[in-house]
Amino acid sequence: MKKRLIPLILTVLIWAGLYYYYLPPLNIHSRDSWMFIITAIVMGVIINFWTIFRAVFLDRTSTERAKNKKVMKKLLIIPVGLLAVFIGGTILSSPILRASAYNKLLNVETGDFATDIHEVDYNKIPILDSDSAAKLAEREMGSMVDMVSQYEVSSYFNQINYQNKPVRVTPLRYGDLIKWVTNRNTGIPAYIQIDMTTQNVDLVKLEQGIKYSPFEHFGRNLYRYVRFRYPTAMIRSTNFEIDEEGVPYWVCSVENKTIGLFGGTDIKGAVVVNAVTGEHTYYNIEDVPRWIDKVYDANLLIEQYDYYGTLKKGYLNSIFGQRECLQGTEGYNYIALDDDVWVYTGVTSIGGDESNVGFVLMNSRTKETKYYQISGAKEISAMSSAEGQVQHLGYNATFPILLNIADEPTYFLSLKDGAGLVKKYAMVNIQKYQIVAIGDTVAECEKVYRNLMAGNGINTIDSNKAAKVSGTITVMKDIVEDGNTYYYLMLDSSDELFEIEVKNYLSILKKQVGDTISLEYVAETGGVNVVIGLE
Repeated sequence: MKKRLIPLILTVLIWAGLYYYYLPPLNIHSRDSWMFIITAIVMGVIINFWTIFRAVFLDRTSTERAKNKKVMKKLLIIPVGLLAVFIGGTILSSPILRASAYNKLLNVETGDFATDIHEVDYNKIPILDSDSAAKLAEREMGSMVDMVSQYEVSSYFNQINYQNKPVRVTPLRYGDLIKWVTNRNTGIPAYIQIDMTTQNVDLVKLEQGIKYSPFEHFGRNLYRYVRFRYPTAMIRSTNFEIDEEGVPYWVCSVENKTIGLFGGTDIKGAVVVNAVTGEHTYYNIEDVPRWIDKVYDANLLIEQYDYYGTLKKGYLNSIFGQRECLQGTEGYNYIALDDDVWVYTGVTSIGGDESNVGFVLMNSRTKETKYYQISGAKEISAMSSAEGQVQHLGYNATFPILLNIADEPTYFLSLKDGAGLVKKYAMVNIQKYQIVAIGDTVAECEKVYRNLMAGNGINTIDSNKAAKVSGTITVMKDIVEDGNTYYYLMLDSSDELFEIEVKNYLSILKKQVGDTISLEYVAETGGVNVVIGLE
């Protein structure tokens, strides 16, 4: 009896150890759970093989052996039944049989570009991608002598809106296991915050350290901490965020299978864990607080859009005829609208055309999706065009973000050197992608871009936003830029600076300091008022 009991005890201990390590959800819709069960059965058979073999073939009497064989046959029904359910569930959950259901996972609205995407202040344009942010964070960390020996920068770079500006945040992590042992009582003392518009890097020190994170071990490990409190939750992704007061949190997205046993992955809510205290709350997707920016990860949103774009006329059409089949392009980026983070990607035909037929914006918190039917260059083509303008410098372009410049959909890209540092900026008109502007600053790039658009017959001035002013000229300076002469004026009746392009208003050449003048102007980004009328 003892010889049979020992393998059983060993089996239970190994199963408990596997569960503690792999932390599968106790959920029939989770493939991880099924793999865990299959692995546990196989290991149980291996550990108890000699006990099973003896019971079936070596027991003392034929009656006992026959009885044991019947028991084993009945037990065999369990793995065979599980395998049948797994295979059947996989087939019945596939897009091949459920194309219509997959097509309806995402509700896509048609948006108006000029209305939905307002002209952005160039002081709020994110100019860094995750790689550049990581390099800046590493440099900042290297200057912290008191911390660099114990902690490292983690890879959890997450773009959020913090106090109405785009930033990336990431916590520090322990340097190694020994440093975890010596510092775990106080926790991780800080996180890094990077302003994506100014490239400023701040090491934000906390009054109390972060004690719940993926870098902890045992009970304070974030995944284990959440699993033991939400044993059935299928955690899809984990993001590091801070609220408006700078308090660090972990946002764990909880997925749901909406089609059959394994298909139709969607997000039904989020477990939000205070990284310092461990306080945790589960929110249904409609109740997630506004300060949280990312619940739906970009890959899931793009996957659902691809189902929407390719399965409109069924699965077979997506493989053979491919009529009206659309899909996302090769990459994506994030833009900030109305204090939310939206995933941007271009839309192209499934045949692999070199141009886009439009683009989509998908809200990372609510999954709201809008499609804009604007044809033009693919992002990869825009990147190549920008790199071609500075090929002598060998700069590489980042994946573009989408901007509204004078109601024109525009790609904005940063150009990085070999060290990954941003050196220049580029703007490429999506519809007329021969219009490519390069500048050392964002403001300079925008000005060159507007001039190029004007030279190509695109109106960049919104007369509905025009204002008028009259007064005596107190300052008058001329500047030549790209072969064009500009006059910059100041009046005694205003503290504003006014820009006049001489070729459009030659009468300005007759004016001088002390003369009276009346101007009609439009305020542009950068604090300069562009004159559109002169008396």
